[in-house]
Amino acid sequence: MSSLNPERAAVVTVTYNSCAQVSEFLDSLAQTTLPGDHIIVVENRSPQAEATRQTAAAHGVNFVCLPSNAGYGSAMNRGVATLDSGVEYVLISNPDVRLNADTLPALVDWLDTHRDCGAVAPQILNEDGTVYPSARSIPSLRNGVGHALFARFWPDNPWSRHYRADADYGDTPRDAGWLSGACLLVRRSTFEKLGGFDEGFFMYFEDVDLGYRLGLDGWASTYLPTVSATHTGGTSTRTDSDRMLRIHHESAYRFMSKKYNAWYFAPLRLVLRVGLWARFQLIRRSHE
Repeated sequence: MSSLNPERAAVVTVTYNSCAQVSEFLDSLAQTTLPGDHIIVVENRSPQAEATRQTAAAHGVNFVCLPSNAGYGSAMNRGVATLDSGVEYVLISNPDVRLNADTLPALVDWLDTHRDCGAVAPQILNEDGTVYPSARSIPSLRNGVGHALFARFWPDNPWSRHYRADADYGDTPRDAGWLSGACLLVRRSTFEKLGGFDEGFFMYFEDVDLGYRLGLDGWASTYLPTVSATHTGGTSTRTDSDRMLRIHHESAYRFMSKKYNAWYFAPLRLVLRVGLWARFQLIRRSHE
């Protein structure tokens, strides 16, 4: 594995009420040789904005505070746009992730040696050491309908299994339809050519959409399980879980309606919309 050239890679993370998490994230980045101006913390104007600014300053990294909560994809695009022109690769990461020392160099090395690859991601582990299904298939309308209708009551249904790619988390690198936005390295030129994340997604499914567009443009998205990162969970969304649940379902429908926008898919889009609405209502009521 080649050593990491600190001038060629950068890291962008987006925060919202996640000051404590970003501090630990930045501590894990201290194992790399990245200069502070190659690490960008983009704050989505949460009540913890000032505390997060102080945390970024204490770690010697760049801080960008947006005037309002622009959503994950929009904020990530703003962070990437601030990077020096010499940056070739950008690690897109949640602040509630902990990187191992060898993770970023291995991801950079993969993109260096696989010129057909537009994005690569490590194995993502939950805090208990189990593998999070972070490299999945692009959902089809059939699997989307099946997952929406049955996942809550029949978790092991074939449509949800296909979507999660549950059987494909061994030790061998493989291509995936999309990689979780929790932690992935993108080729910056490709990311910018595609317009970055679609800012029409406030949160959720912007990574699915990016993977789909990478594939349409001829790029591979590769899951690299020989290195890992640990994800501690979506802390910034727990205080507004009902709203986030609604946004998740809206984003799912938006992606599927973008992918299947032909007029003759209208009946299936309607079934999907009804199924997602019903699923949202059932989950919301179960939380009351």
